[in-house]
This record gives sequence, C-alpha cells and structure tokens, in this order.
Amino acid sequence: MANPPILTLQSMALTYGVTPLLSDASLTVSEGDRICLVGRNGSGKSTFLKIAAGLVEADSGERFIHPGATVRYLEQDPDLTEYSNVFDYVRAGLAPGDDEHQALYYLNALGLTGDEGTDKLSGGERRRAALARALAPAPDLLLLDEPTNHLDLPAIEWLEGELKACGSALVLISHDRRFLSNLSRKTVWLDRGMTQELNKGFAAFEDWRDDLLEKEAEEQHKLSRQIAREEHWVRYGVTARRKRNVRRMRELAELRQKHKTHEKSVGLVSIEQSDAGKTGKRVVEAADLAKAFGDNVLVRDFSIRIERGEKIGLIGPNGAGKTTLLKMLIGELEPDAGEIRFGTNLEIATLDQHRAALNPEWTVKDALSPGGDMVEVGGQTRHVMSYMKDFLFRPEQAGTPVETLSGGEKARLLLARALARPSNVLVLDEPTNDLDLETLDLLEDFIANYSGTVILITHDRDFLDRIAERVIAPEGGGHWQIYAGGYSDMIAQRGSDLASRKAVKSSTPARTGTSSAPKTEKRKMANKDRYTLEKLPGEIDQLGEEIASLETELASPDLFTRDPERFNAASKALAYAQASLDDKETLWLELEALREEIEAENG
Repeated sequence: MANPPILTLQSMALTYGVTPLLSDASLTVSEGDRICLVGRNGSGKSTFLKIAAGLVEADSGERFIHPGATVRYLEQDPDLTEYSNVFDYVRAGLAPGDDEHQALYYLNALGLTGDEGTDKLSGGERRRAALARALAPAPDLLLLDEPTNHLDLPAIEWLEGELKACGSALVLISHDRRFLSNLSRKTVWLDRGMTQELNKGFAAFEDWRDDLLEKEAEEQHKLSRQIAREEHWVRYGVTARRKRNVRRMRELAELRQKHKTHEKSVGLVSIEQSDAGKTGKRVVEAADLAKAFGDNVLVRDFSIRIERGEKIGLIGPNGAGKTTLLKMLIGELEPDAGEIRFGTNLEIATLDQHRAALNPEWTVKDALSPGGDMVEVGGQTRHVMSYMKDFLFRPEQAGTPVETLSGGEKARLLLARALARPSNVLVLDEPTNDLDLETLDLLEDFIANYSGTVILITHDRDFLDRIAERVIAPEGGGHWQIYAGGYSDMIAQRGSDLASRKAVKSSTPARTGTSSAPKTEKRKMANKDRYTLEKLPGEIDQLGEEIASLETELASPDLFTRDPERFNAASKALAYAQASLDDKETLWLELEALREEIEAENG
C-alpha cells in the first residue's frame, strides 16, 4: 500500500508583477521519496520550493502538510543575523527532544565548530551552517536548494552518504548531475510554469525531456500545417459556402490564437570561440615547484608539462591549495622554489568563481561592451544586443545593474565576458556554479571542441569525467599527484575517494532512527571511457583505410624515382598511422576488458 503523502501542492499559480512564474505546478511527497526538482534558471524552482516550505504564499492552488510532520528547508542565502554564534543558529532549528549533539556533529563534519560569530561568516560558511541546521533534526521532509554549493568534493561525497542513509523524504534542487543521479528516484520537471513528473531518477530525465520537447515541436508543426490548410480554404473556397461555415471560421481563429500564444521552451546559450591563434606545442613546463605561506606548505616538489590542446582538471578539498597552484601555472604567482617556463603566444582568458571580474554597478551592456554598442567575438564585430541574446539575456536587460542579477545570470555574464576575449588558454575556476543543466551541456561541448588548452578547478564529478584528460589531486603535505583521465579514473587508480572524506565518515556517531550504512554502489564505467570506447572502432577503421591507401601508393614501383619527396612523406605517414593504429587498438582492448570486468562484477 502506498505511503500517505507528507506534502501535497496542487495546481500552484504565482505571478510576480505582470509575469506569470507558476501557472499549474504540482508536487506530492510521500515517506521515503527521493525527488529531484529540475528546470532552467529562472523557471521558478526556488520559489516553488519556498511555497512547499510555507515561506511563500501562492496566488492560487492548495497546499497540504501532514499534521505533525516536520519539514526543514535549506535556502540559498540564509540569514543568521538574529544569532550571536553558529551553534545558537543551528540549535534553534531543533525540535523539543532533539539531540543537541547532532547539531555539533553536523557542524564539525562540515568544517565548523559552532563558536563562529555570525557577523563574520563567509557565504560558504553561512550555507554550511544552514545545511547543519536542516540535517540535525532528522525531519520527515528535507527541502534542499543547491545543497552542494560552496562544498568541496570530500564534503559533497560525505553529504551524499548522509542523505542516502537518512530516513527523511527529500526534494532536491541541484546543478550537480552526479549528486542528483545518485540520490533521486523520481524527477519533477518545472517548465514554463507547469510541472511534469517522471517516475524515475535524474539519470533517465534528459532523454525523457528531449523526447517530450521533440513531440511538442512536432505538434506545433502539425498545427501550423492545419492553419495553412484552413487559410487556403478561407481564401479559395466558394463564397456562398464561406457564409454557411461561421463555425469553421471561428475554429480557424482559435487555431491561430493557440499557435500565437504557445510558449516555446527557453532557448539555449550560444557559445562561440574567439581564437587567438595557436600556442607553441609546450604551454607550461614546471619543475619542482614549491609554495608555502608561513608554516602552511601548499605545494611541494610539483612538476608537470602541459601541452597545447590538453584539458586539465584540478581538484581537492577547500584550503588544499588549488588556486595557489593554478596561479603559479599561469604566471600570476611566483613560486618559492622550482622553475616554470611558459610557451609562446599565450593568450589567457580567466573565469573567476568569486565574480570578482564583475563590478556590481555595471549594467549588463557595460560588462560586455564598455563605452560602446559593439563587441568583437570570434573575429567578427557584433552588436552587443545580439551577443547578449546568445547568453539568454533579453534586450530590456541591457540596462539592468549587475548587482540585481541572479546567480545563474551572473555566471552566464562572466562566461560571455571570458569567451568574447581572444584566447588559446582558458582558465576556469568553478565554472559550473549556478549554471543550469542545459547551459552546462553547452559549456562541456564548447570546452571539448576548444582548440586551445583548458585548466579548470571544479567540484563537479560528472563535468570532470566528461572533460578532463588528466586530473591533479592533493595527496597531503603539499604533494600533488597527476592521474590520467577524469574523476572516476582517478578514483579507480587511487582505490579511494579524496582522503578527507574517510576522516569525516570515520567520526560518524551511531544515530537512532536512521538506516544502516548504504550498500556499496555498483561500479560504473567512467563517461569519458565509455565515450572513447564508442568512437574508437570508427577511428580504427578510418586508420585501416588510410594505411591500405598508403601501402597501395608505396607499392608503385616508380614512385621513389618519380617523386622521392612524396615517397618519403608517404613512408612517414604510414609509420605514424601504423603507430596510431597500434595505440588505439591497445586502448580499445583495455577499455573493452574494463567494460566486461565491470559487467561481470555487476552481474
């Protein structure tokens, strides 16, 4: 028998000013549910979650909460000003009879002591305090809005384990694909003010969404053709018959109105590369780098060679020294010891996670084209309004101050600024923060096709698996290790997650009312390996054809005497193609063996 609902929202509608945000949004949460709420930036997800939490009242619709049910809500920008320290703030969220030790446990696990004054907290510390306040009471229902924001990778994986083990029903908003896929069992899509439900987790969502949008486009196409047929009848039908078909004329007017008022799905960001020309083959070569601040050694004996076109991921806990190492690798910070050499013709574009490149007093137009109406993008001069549209800004937003933009809008504006600048080295510090899933897809495609070199810091595991060719991770004591592949490849090579996760989990006290530790998940093949395995057969066949063609050409008895330069070039090309074929066949065998091994383990 189905569990009774803890929370029900039925046909919620809400309008801000003259713009409808929600028109028919519904949600039902029962005991044990694990629901992810997804939708584009600005679609109303956070507002809908606030309605669920009882913090915002809808214009219409019904909200039911089961009598006696406890609900805790994690907001994106918590206000702690009423409390003198963090522990008082977290303790205030406990219900009578709740264990205060739980509050301390969660605070400590999230890197806080509870003694911190609330007036001196960073945005990330406020968010972690709010997360501890939401988790500590072990409520019947947890409503979490971007819970992984400002958390490093070890903390994200720790939180994932806690949420898997907890007995609360969950409703999650997050841009972290891996986090959503690992936790959700049901997906609610908020699109153009209405909700649609998929009774599967996030892993199945994107294919389902694309199918729905394709069917919608087909229906609109059919409607357009029906209107065209009816209009043809109106123009060329018999006049006397026209007079007797008032009903048909009325139906045509209704079809036109339906087509006119159909709200299309929000478009996608359009990203172009502004090429600054090629760098030399070597972009950066570092040997025995070291950097310390007082007794805090962040980098020790680090060496690396980065070549043109590589995609490098840099990961680690907050405070491990990622940004310090990154700044040394791009020449913004001098090492205490070691040698670093840079290649030729480097043009570096940087995306800063702290939004420092944005002056809050600028308008959107000022940020993209200061003092003018034109902007250079991809070697072409474009009007700033056209370029704004590529990043989903409306013309009326040209004069909007930066300080009033949402987090997602600021992230898109930073992307627009960084990518308009001609570059051949792209440095991205937490580029995925506040980006919706569709924009993340396009950013991934852009980076994958970017002809230059990319160095990025991110806590997004799925993003790393799709993009990174090498990952740099801390090993403690200032030592950093370089791993081939993405995040999942690093885990396979290390045999464990980042070290600090185990330290946090080992201190977990036994808690009543929670299930036992989560079962070990089935091992999965990294997305990057899977994609490589899929494309390798085609590449191997292409190389085989190339080798056969070269061998046929070289078999000509008079080639050497007729054209010795061509003979030498073809010989070199044949040797290179055969070496490439050997490498690709070896890689295919390794990946195929890995796939079979994983399938055998998972039964």
